[in-house]
Amino acid sequence: MTPTVQAASRTDTGLASELRLSVMRLSRRLRSEREPGNPLSVAALSALGILFREGDCTVGALAAHERVQPPSMTRTVNGLVEEGYAVRRPHETDGRVVVVSLTEKGREVLLADRRRRDAWLARRLRAFTPDERELLRQAAPLIHRLATDD
Repeated sequence: MTPTVQAASRTDTGLASELRLSVMRLSRRLRSEREPGNPLSVAALSALGILFREGDCTVGALAAHERVQPPSMTRTVNGLVEEGYAVRRPHETDGRVVVVSLTEKGREVLLADRRRRDAWLARRLRAFTPDERELLRQAAPLIHRLATDD
């Protein structure tokens, strides 16, 4: 950590600022490491990721996960369905509700994209000391909580 970052992160406000900047830069860098030729947007890949982790979801549930409005998620899902990455079907007990499922094509493109970005990050982590990697292991659940808790 640079002396500037260490000094800035001594206060809660400084820590918030440094975390925000660092997480944004890491996110931008990871987006640039996407699988070449992958036509999917970050939003589309994120929706596929939710379907992969959570299983079949309604458009409303996907929108809630992503903290976007349902019409925005409907557009994302429409694109995924049109390209064969996901399918829609009626809910088993409530025909008014539509459920979205991941297809094998969607699963394959998502996992290929993840493998590429995970490999890049793993290469970068090898440059860190064992103590630094252990510190990141401890910080990872906290960063997850920051990202997911309301």
